[in-house]
Amino acid sequence: MASADLGGRQATAAPASPYAIELKGISKAFGSVQANKDINIAIPRGTIHGIIGENGAGKSTLMSILYGFYRADSGQILVNGAPVTIPDSQSAIRAGIGMVFQHFKLAQNFTVLENVILGAEDGPMLNSSLAKARKILADLSREYELDVDPDALIEDLSVGHQQRVEILKALYRQAEILILDEPTGVLTPDEADHLFRILRGLRDQGKTIVLITHKLREIMETTDNVSVMRRGTMVATVKTAETSPEALAELMVGRKVLLEVVKNPAKAGNVVLSVKDLAVKDEHGVLRLKGVSFDIRAGEILGIAGVAGNGQSELLEALGGIAPASGLVVLNGAELPLAGPQANGKARRNAGIAHVPEDRQSLGLIMDFAAWENVGFGYHDDPRYQKNAWLMDNDALRADTAAKMATYDVRPPIPTLAAKSFSGGNQQKIVVAREMDRNPDLLLIGQPTRGVDIGAIEFIHKQIIALRDAGKAVLLVSVELDEIMSLSDRVLVMFDGQIMGERLPAQTDERELGMMMAGMIAK
Repeated sequence: MASADLGGRQATAAPASPYAIELKGISKAFGSVQANKDINIAIPRGTIHGIIGENGAGKSTLMSILYGFYRADSGQILVNGAPVTIPDSQSAIRAGIGMVFQHFKLAQNFTVLENVILGAEDGPMLNSSLAKARKILADLSREYELDVDPDALIEDLSVGHQQRVEILKALYRQAEILILDEPTGVLTPDEADHLFRILRGLRDQGKTIVLITHKLREIMETTDNVSVMRRGTMVATVKTAETSPEALAELMVGRKVLLEVVKNPAKAGNVVLSVKDLAVKDEHGVLRLKGVSFDIRAGEILGIAGVAGNGQSELLEALGGIAPASGLVVLNGAELPLAGPQANGKARRNAGIAHVPEDRQSLGLIMDFAAWENVGFGYHDDPRYQKNAWLMDNDALRADTAAKMATYDVRPPIPTLAAKSFSGGNQQKIVVAREMDRNPDLLLIGQPTRGVDIGAIEFIHKQIIALRDAGKAVLLVSVELDEIMSLSDRVLVMFDGQIMGERLPAQTDERELGMMMAGMIAK
């Protein structure tokens, strides 16, 4: 049967197959890199289907082919049993396919309503489109618990609500198949739970959900079936009820993976960092960090738990020399400047601080620059990279980048590739390798495993513990409570820019920490 170029909705008009999507023999290469190799997968209609694999396994490439961002080199796509070609995203939308990306595609200074109709207007006069969309959004919001103020500006919404807007956009365009790429990477636990209630509701209404995630707990709790990719190939598709996290992890990585963090008790030494009455105001003069005080000792990991937006980001940026602050910060007995020209990242690095920022794309990398250039950022004066007093030894920096890529398993291991060409997890590995490889006295690390696969999570956790065991101090910020609980020697909980209290992981649980994160328990 010849493929149809989707100018209309031929593929979804009369379902003739139990499968919403079938991909047969899909292959895609980028130069010498084989991203997908002879992929076969069939996704039953009305199910939540997980796709998992390590960073660089080819998951996002495969979904980008399905959504029309890439054209496969070979193979066939069937939607509801009908062979189709999908040359672009508009064709995918007409086929009933919607996609919610890991990094949202929203106009920040537009309202929710304007974003929903953007690209789907009825004509040059927007009033009728807006009125129509307002009614449909109200219906969708009620039906799927997607409550969002249609007149709110995107920039004023939380990340969780922005994600709901992306889902509303897809449903407004009559998507029957919804692809979500790492949907909980920037969500709080409560937001993630709400999202999965929404997805189960969509499935129960007959929609088909494709969920790309690294989080095995989400796969086990949410999906009906799961497919595992490894190094560009599809290695297994199983019923979720008939597998286990351990079995899936081994399929993903090709070896047994330790899912629990193993570490010896901390041997805390002298105080490395002392923070007293630290305060930070935002650009509008609003106090975001309100007199925070704590110490970190050599050989310990201090975890900071809290719902995103409660001062953790400002804490990291103030300590990392990115944001001006007031108060007193002492590192190894020397006071650090908190404002003025000396309060900068270079001075912090020279003092012995390494910083893995929460947002790798905005603060950790320059996306259009090559990996080897990103590895050198902030460390240009490293003697290893100097050819003479005036010139850098770029060959030495490229060789060092290649070595770091091998150690941290960055895929593909090509130092000359632009940062934007790597998957999100591999971008994270580049930042982690650059900072942690410096043997700092103090490591500031925010969301260390956001968007990172299970094998890399295990590796990064081991590196953090190894740094602690070498007598270094680590300040860990994460919205993943299980990560905070398993890595930290002590936990501080932040709410509304303040420390709500301190707990030892062995003497608390996620419920108590969650109550503190909501401001309901203090001290």
